[in-house]
Parts: sequence; C-alpha cells; structure tokens
Amino acid sequence: MPTRDYIEFHDRSVAKGYLITFRCYGTWLHGDERGSVDRRWYNSVGAPMIKPDAEKVVIKTRLMKDAAFILGPRERKVVENAIREVCAFRSYALFAMNVRTNHAHVATGNSGSPERMMDSFKAYSTRALRAAGLLAADGRAWSRHGSTRYLWTDDHVAMAIDYVINGQGAELPTFD
Repeated sequence: MPTRDYIEFHDRSVAKGYLITFRCYGTWLHGDERGSVDRRWYNSVGAPMIKPDAEKVVIKTRLMKDAAFILGPRERKVVENAIREVCAFRSYALFAMNVRTNHAHVATGNSGSPERMMDSFKAYSTRALRAAGLLAADGRAWSRHGSTRYLWTDDHVAMAIDYVINGQGAELPTFD
C-alpha cells in the first residue's frame, strides 16, 4: 500500500490542466508600461519585469515586420472556432475560452504538452484567419510563444475557468 507521501506526490505530479494565453503580434512590446519579460534576462520566477521604457517601445515598433494585429468581431469568432476545432480533433478538454482583441485565454485539460497545445491553437487560428481572408498570406497574427500555466488541483482549474470567463472585463460587443 502506498504511503501518504507517495499519494501526495503523485497527485501533484500530473497537472489537471493548463491556462494557456497567447497575444496578437505587436500588441505588447518590450518596454510597455504593463510590464514584459524576455527569453534571456527577465523570464524566471521572481525575476523583475522589464521596466517601462517608451523609447524601447518605439525601437521595438520600428523593428516589427508587420503592423500590430488586432482581432475584430469576425476575427475573434474565427479564432474561437479554430480553437474548438483543435480541441475536438485532438481530444483536448476545453474548460473555458475567451478571445479578446489582442490575446486569447484557453483553460484546457491535461492532454499533453501545453506548448504543443498552444502551437496548435495558433496554427489552426492562423490558417482559419487566412482562409477567411482576414489575414494576409504572409501576415503575422501571433507574438512568439505565450504563457502556459500548469493547473495542479481542481481549485486551480476552477480559478482558471473563473479568470477566463469573468476576469477579462466587460464582454466585447460584436457589432454584427
């Protein structure tokens, strides 16, 4: 019979799900007043964020290869449908989703690597946006990587679902 320590370790050794967030291209640059991280110096637990720096934002804006990509009502609907398609095709549990004008949140079950899941969400969405004529063939829709938060307990899953559904501000109008 396993010991209590083994059970506690085992229960926390596999995530119950993930909170995946990815941003639209060019909508949150290094130096932004909201704070940011990078892959080299400012991306470890407890590390400070990059300080707001308007000059850095101007430099990063000049280095962009495309205009910032904003999701309007039609784009948001296409992205929502693409995320649902990924989840159905790959048998990912979809707990909650909220596609905003400049980012998307997806709370999903543990079905594999969260990075692979996020890559699939972005790829399907990009393909669907192009097919709908909402993104140029060589246009960029998403920033590099995103956030993959592990949800270890049922409470974490519930908090993530609440955040995705209720923590994003007022519902966006569709203007359809």
